[in-house]
Amino acid sequence: MKNILIVDDEADIRNLIRKYAEFEGYFVDEASNGLEAIDKVRSFTYDLIILDVMMDGLNGFETCRAIRKEFDTPIIMLTAKTQNQDKYQGFDLGVDDYVTKPFSPKELMYRIQAVLKRSLNESTLTQYKWQQLCINKQAHTVTINDEPVELTPKEYELLLLFVENRGIVLQREQILNHVWGYDFDGDDRTLDTHIKRLRRKLKQYSSWIVTVRSVGYRFEPKEH
Repeated sequence: MKNILIVDDEADIRNLIRKYAEFEGYFVDEASNGLEAIDKVRSFTYDLIILDVMMDGLNGFETCRAIRKEFDTPIIMLTAKTQNQDKYQGFDLGVDDYVTKPFSPKELMYRIQAVLKRSLNESTLTQYKWQQLCINKQAHTVTINDEPVELTPKEYELLLLFVENRGIVLQREQILNHVWGYDFDGDDRTLDTHIKRLRRKLKQYSSWIVTVRSVGYRFEPKEH
């Protein structure tokens, strides 16, 4: 069972997240302010922290900064703001993902699942293989039938993002932000072009990158 800490000064928000998270099988703990959160993180091991930005006393950024000095626990930031500056600040501090209020509890559950899966993959797996497609993170190589697949750095990063979030729909904005950064000035055509080229290079496995219309993409590898 994964342990989650919800940090928010609004009891209604904590209760809402707790309800959905416990239904998904997570153990849930709560903190109503930044200082309480820091004390709890120091005394208990959590697999993920959901942290609100706007809190009295220590705000979310200050709390995150204090936690990051001692722990690398994955953090999802809750923010009522949509300005890019908040996103920049959060990710500079080591935030793993962000969700803007008001949010869909179901979407938050998917985000939690994605961050936990990515964290597990990054810490334990160095190689992925389905059928004859092999991605070796340590060697930074991709092969099909033991033959090297020549990918550009962006294509490799894109494929790795898909692989480490397989089965999960990634929104176009998420993909662009992760691979190209939050200051990217281009448009969706850049992503479409790279997806097209990546599919071509994956040959018989091109269909594993599934287009989710009006949303984004999902990677669905097949074992056989």
